[in-house]
Amino acid sequence: MSSKDIDHSGLTFRRDYFDDLKAWQALVDLLKDTFDIDIGPLQQMGRPDPSSMPFGWFAADGRLAANLSAFAMPLVINGRTVNAAAFQSGAVRPPWRGLGLYRDLTQKALAWCEEKGFEAIVLYTDKPALYEPYGFRSLSLHAYSGNAPVASKAQLPARHLDPLTKTDLELLRAALKTREPVSDVLAVRESAAMFLINTQLDPGVRISWLRREQAAVAWKMEAPGHFRLLDVVGADIPSLATIIAALDIDAGVVDVLFCPDKLGWSGQAQPLESYTHLMIRAPRAIAFDRPAMLSPMADF
Repeated sequence: MSSKDIDHSGLTFRRDYFDDLKAWQALVDLLKDTFDIDIGPLQQMGRPDPSSMPFGWFAADGRLAANLSAFAMPLVINGRTVNAAAFQSGAVRPPWRGLGLYRDLTQKALAWCEEKGFEAIVLYTDKPALYEPYGFRSLSLHAYSGNAPVASKAQLPARHLDPLTKTDLELLRAALKTREPVSDVLAVRESAAMFLINTQLDPGVRISWLRREQAAVAWKMEAPGHFRLLDVVGADIPSLATIIAALDIDAGVVDVLFCPDKLGWSGQAQPLESYTHLMIRAPRAIAFDRPAMLSPMADF
């Protein structure tokens, strides 16, 4: 089914509509109804990524029948900055499925990426077969697990950050603008909007500020003594021992959900168990220098 063959009866196509608050709310409602994900707080946390380009089919009553958004998401892959885009917020409401709307939006988003000169496109999906015809391929992802390093007591303990408070939000946004990629194997260059909204999507995520190191740490304690490091945001990446010391936690086992090449610690790479796939569309096949994954705080 080509774009000319889609059935868009009673629908109106719109793009670049995030400045329209009613249209934005229609996207919030679509994602809440489809995936039970609430991106509403993003408006008070600095708004969506400024590079975002949403594509949507709207019903006469204002509902968003189908959507796919693209945005710039520069990556570091094997030490090189890749001018990448990302697709997100892809969904179709049940009454309009099977009409070719999503295929049409995918073609429009791909054309926009080509026009902008992106050299790669990434996306997360639980339906990889849907994107393979467009040249997307799944990447093999790995987390790292191992014993916690010996950590001495920090002189300045970390403090908790609440991204919904003005002062802490400004601190985080400033750190995100000047952040060092958390890994040279696979990482985002900035992706501030995704980091901020992900602080709200998982109630188990804690954000702490290391005052001496001037770095924010996203982390979880899955069980007593089991520390999970999700991301580090700072101009310099502190060692894992420094992080654990500043958090003043009793950690015996550590999971790091990105390649720990900058942490002064090496765990055992473990294949990531997830129902979603990270896929990439690029001119050449991608193979990481070491097992890696994108930080969950970059999920989009």
